[in-house]
This record gives sequence, C-alpha cells and structure tokens, in this order.
Amino acid sequence: QLVLLATNGAWVRLGDVAEVVIESGPPQIRRDDVQRRVVIQSNVGDRDMGSLVDELRERIGAEVDLPPGYSVVFGGQFENQKRAQQRLMIVVPLSLGLIFLLLYFAFSSVGQALLIMLNVPLALIGGIAALYLSGQYLSVPGSIGFIALFGVAVLNGVVMVNAINQNVDAGLDVPQAVFDGALSRLRPVLMTAAIAALGLIPMLLSHGVGSEVQRPLATVVVGGLASSTLLTLFVLPALYATFSKWAQANRR
Repeated sequence: QLVLLATNGAWVRLGDVAEVVIESGPPQIRRDDVQRRVVIQSNVGDRDMGSLVDELRERIGAEVDLPPGYSVVFGGQFENQKRAQQRLMIVVPLSLGLIFLLLYFAFSSVGQALLIMLNVPLALIGGIAALYLSGQYLSVPGSIGFIALFGVAVLNGVVMVNAINQNVDAGLDVPQAVFDGALSRLRPVLMTAAIAALGLIPMLLSHGVGSEVQRPLATVVVGGLASSTLLTLFVLPALYATFSKWAQANRR
C-alpha cells in the first residue's frame, strides 16, 4: 500500500507496479575483486589443517560439479599457515647455515663444526617422536620450536667439544681427554637441558585459550632436548674420539 510519486507526477501504489514478496536472503553481500563470494567458516579439531584441506579439495573435485564461474578458495588460518610455512622454508636453512658458520669460526675446524651439528638430526628425531606420541601435528608453532631446539642442542655440543679440546691442549691423550671432558660437562649439559625443559612444562600441559599454539612448540623442544642430550653425553664424545683417530691416520 506504499504510495509513490511517478515520473509523470501521478501517485501510484507500490503493489500496482511491483510484486512484493518477503523471503529470506543474505544479510550482506561480500565481494572480492568484483566477484561475489560466500564465506563458510569452521574450526578444525583432532587433525592438522593441511591434510583436511587436501581431503576437502579432493572430495569437492570428485563430488561437486561447480557451475561456470564458481570456485572454492581456502583462506583464513590455512592461508596464513601456508605463508608462514613458505617463510620457514627460507628461515630454517638460513639459521642452520649461520649456526654452522659460527661454529666454524669458533673452532676453526670443519670437522668439529659438523660434529656439533650432528646434534641437530637427533634433536629433530626426538621432536618429531614427541609430536607423534602426543597425537599432535607439525604446525607453524612446532616449526618455530625446532628452531629454538636447534640452538639449545648446538649449545650443549659446543660446551662438550670445547671441554674436550681444552683437555687435548693440556697434553692429555684423546681417549683420556674425551673421558674427562664428558665427565666434567655432564652436570652442565644435564642442567641446561633440564632447566629449558622444566620451563616449558606449563606450556606443555596447557589446555586453555592459546594452547593450540603453545603445546606443539613446547612438545617439540622438550622431546628434542631429551634425545639431543643423550647424543651430547654419549654419542658426541665417541664420535670425537673416532674423528680424532681418523684425522691422525690421514696425517700420517
């Protein structure tokens, strides 16, 4: 019954010139690059986001016949995660390369730098095993945890190798220098790993808001410290002795 003024100056009712129907519709129309879009939001639980998106893409491609001009794009946290992963693909190798260069300048030996860098693979194994046993998935916070873990693992290796080098410089033969160095660095290495791990226990056991970020990081560091500490205390001294014998044999 709404009365409107026509262009010729006459008054007409809206119902005479249009059909008025009340229907449900979107509260707002979203556009991106002049293209209309519909946003569907959901939370992901009990699995990693990457595998879920891969499965969704596969099922949509097999079961959904999209009309011409329609497409499905995944964004939000998944898009942010992909960007972060691309940055980490550059940051992680760069960090390891810088660590190796610093070790080389500190010890003036490629062999000893590589020896200390052997802490990294075992720390990596421990971190991945901890994620698997805890039912978690590798995420961006977990990847950042690996970077922090590599620093602590290499630090323990530096402490051990430096102590052995000091014993060798003091005139001890290699087997005795390795034994005394490993024994003297036992407490510092254990204390460093224990303090770092204990400091992350609250994050490891958290279940509140933000725990999805804190727990993977803490799990990686704690698990990796456990395995890398064993390497530092037992495997690294043995490899040092083996490397020294091989180097002496080559010099002869």
